[in-house]
Amino acid sequence: MSALKPRIAIVHYWIMSWRGGEKVLEALAALFPDADIYTNVYDPDVVAASPLANRELRTTFIHRLPFAKRLYQKYLPLMPIALEQLDLSGYDLVISTESGPAKGVVLPPEVAHVCYCFTPMRYVWDMYHDYLAHAGWFTRLMMRPMIHYLRMWDRLSADRVDHFLADSAFVVKRINKFYRRDAEVLYPPIEINEFTLAPAHEGFYLIVGALVRYKKADLAVRAFNQLGLPLVVIGDGELFDEIKAIAGPNVKVLGRQSRAAILDHYRRCKALLFPGVEDFGIVPLEAMATGKPVIAFGRGGALETVIDGVTGLHFHEQTEAGLIGAVQRIERGDVSFDADTIRAHAATFDIAHFNANLLGFIRDKTGLAV
Repeated sequence: MSALKPRIAIVHYWIMSWRGGEKVLEALAALFPDADIYTNVYDPDVVAASPLANRELRTTFIHRLPFAKRLYQKYLPLMPIALEQLDLSGYDLVISTESGPAKGVVLPPEVAHVCYCFTPMRYVWDMYHDYLAHAGWFTRLMMRPMIHYLRMWDRLSADRVDHFLADSAFVVKRINKFYRRDAEVLYPPIEINEFTLAPAHEGFYLIVGALVRYKKADLAVRAFNQLGLPLVVIGDGELFDEIKAIAGPNVKVLGRQSRAAILDHYRRCKALLFPGVEDFGIVPLEAMATGKPVIAFGRGGALETVIDGVTGLHFHEQTEAGLIGAVQRIERGDVSFDADTIRAHAATFDIAHFNANLLGFIRDKTGLAV
């Protein structure tokens, strides 16, 4: 290891949107301003509008393949090979951020490798059969051998990591199950000062996030069709057209919105809905940072961020009836929330805690003075 300031590389799977994983990448890039950043492929428009706009991004050959910006997921089987072509031998520390292929870089023995794992790839492991069931016939035909290969590579590449961090205790269990490795929890950060306390509301409920099956926005829309209460849905994805089609007159499906618009809706909503099983979920913390309660399905990362009866409510059956019951408790006034208490809880996830804990972890595990 170098006696000088350690050279650091950050490897992120891809940058095609700016969601929770990219918010952690943003935090890492700010904490290590001299680090080199690698990724398989990125969308220049997304990066240009992000805090990484002035940082050089180094890519694998995936970025140069035809229509990579649009077809990057089709190139998934090539990403293990692409990562292994990266020569990172000049660094003292590599930090990979994983929920797609990122940790599989090949490093010399003297280079420390810390993997911050958002989740082992869902479509390779526990959600494989769900993805398979909703795929077209040709995709299913190709998916079976491709995922078999990716699953073996994903497991073997976990052995290349020296130390795992996980974004929740829920993910620690998944890392242990699929990789047979231990991990320590380091919760993703929010910047509490980005949000303003807003105790008042305008009566509508809110969903923010990608409109994909496991997030269950469609369940919430159907529940609110029955309730007749106002619901705003922000986000896009594979289910956008389906959700738009089933939405009743009380449901506004806004699609992708600017950061400013999302912050505005957090401030004005009555509560945020979080009906899926998430590995962590940074959106609930963002809503809580404005003092708004969260109604969350009581599994996964929500059990670590949403305190039942204090900062929100858990519902325990992932059904329309289960969600309706939780909403009706709020509408009847069976439970009340204190905006200051909710925000104070969110503040415990502030980026200052993240930075201090990450630096301490790296020093303790690698001996590097970062």
